[in-house]
Order: sequence, then structure tokens, then C-alpha cells
Amino acid sequence: MIVVLMGVSGSGKTTIGTLLAARLGCDFSDADSFHPPANVEKMRAGIALNDDDRRPWLMALRKAIEDWEARGVDHVLACSALKRTYREVLAPNGDVTFVYLKGSADLIARRLAGRTGHYMNPALLDSQLATLEEPDDAVTVDIARTPEEIVAAILIALGRTPRGLSQAVT
Repeated sequence: MIVVLMGVSGSGKTTIGTLLAARLGCDFSDADSFHPPANVEKMRAGIALNDDDRRPWLMALRKAIEDWEARGVDHVLACSALKRTYREVLAPNGDVTFVYLKGSADLIARRLAGRTGHYMNPALLDSQLATLEEPDDAVTVDIARTPEEIVAAILIALGRTPRGLSQAVT
């Protein structure tokens, strides 16, 4: 099973992805590490990426997904996957489970303002929210909950038992 945690920057993809992968007993990857250096520099400078910038990045992610599937391993991937067309590149065969980490712009802006050590310029939140096409076929989880509650809700939606969590949420 390949799970893609999607949402705008600051929605908690890396935090939740790390916890979820640990609960599932599989590896975790952050799609940010697949960006070419030019994309990172654009984002650091506060310049929004366009579809041409994202195309090779999305193809590299699809290749990684195919590799994980070929090896028969479960994997959790954090990836913004903001547009439906991006999600179609990542899962052309419907072979990925998308989990949308949804939150208010205010909550996400507060999180971004408090974040250090990440190249994503908080000024890009508005462009990400404008680009976001909310999925109608993903597991959707409210990010106003604690990370443990979010992971428990995802596990339940995936049909897994949320063992080892302080509080199960339905």
C-alpha cells in the first residue's frame, strides 16, 4: 500500500507521515527531497513553481512509487499533490491512497510563521491555497487535531488498528 499525505505546506505532512509510517511499519519519504535544486531555490526566493517546474519532480515521484510497488513494500509519501492532474500523474492506475490533511488558512499560516529550517517561503501559502484542488476521492482529515489523533483517524480510515496511540479517534 502506498499512502500519499497531501496538502499545502504547513499542513503537517512530514510530521504525520513520519508517525504514520512508524505505525504501519514502513518507510517514509518527503517529496521535497525529490525537487531539483532550481525548484528549491525558486521556492526559497518566494517564487511559486509552475507546472513546467513540477513535471520532472512529479515524474521522479511516480518512478519512486513504481519502484516501491515493484518491490512489494508499503510506503508513506508526503507530497503536496495540490492539483487533480498532479495526483493523476502520481497514481495513473488508482494504485495510491491519498490522505488530504485539511486545515484553515489561518491555522496553516500560524504554523508556517513558527517554522524554522525549511526552504518553503511562508509567502507562498496564498499561491498554494489558490492552486489547491481539494480531492473528492481522498481520506480527509482535519489537521486541527493532535498528531496522534490525526494518525489514529488515518489508520481507522485505512482499516488498520490504531495500536500504540494514546487516544483512538473515530
